[in-house]
Amino acid sequence: MTPTDQELEDLAQKLGDALLGSGAKVACAESCTGGWISKVLTDVPGSSSWFGWGFVTYADEAKRGELDVPMETLSEHGAVSEPVVAAMAQKALERSGAEYAVAVSGIAGPDGGTEDKPVGTVWFAWSGRQTIRIECRRFAGNREFVRRQSVERALEGLLAIVAEDA
Repeated sequence: MTPTDQELEDLAQKLGDALLGSGAKVACAESCTGGWISKVLTDVPGSSSWFGWGFVTYADEAKRGELDVPMETLSEHGAVSEPVVAAMAQKALERSGAEYAVAVSGIAGPDGGTEDKPVGTVWFAWSGRQTIRIECRRFAGNREFVRRQSVERALEGLLAIVAEDA
């Protein structure tokens, strides 16, 4: 089921409440979501208290330039991979000073998929100062659905890692 705008807003509000209670801040490093996670977070009134950094690194050059993802990692594994999202999340933490970060890189379609990485493949990384969680999902649907589901999963993962630290 594809999340509605209201469901995404509700998740962002829950995350904001959890972060506000802890005094922590979050940063986003986004590729296939193109800033949508940051947009949903900043739709929440008062989000400047807990959100401060959004890196939209759609191109490999942006991943290298903005987040210092090594060229060797991109060449060897591709932008849609576990090592790349792990590097994106860690660098987002380092560059921002936030306590938490989420990184997303995927293939939203309709083109760009391969046998190994079909359209709908999305890698996520969630980082805290002591923890990193990584997962890969394969979402069904068109470009809009893949991206919307990616935003939802990114927010759910952030909520989980913040709750674990509470």
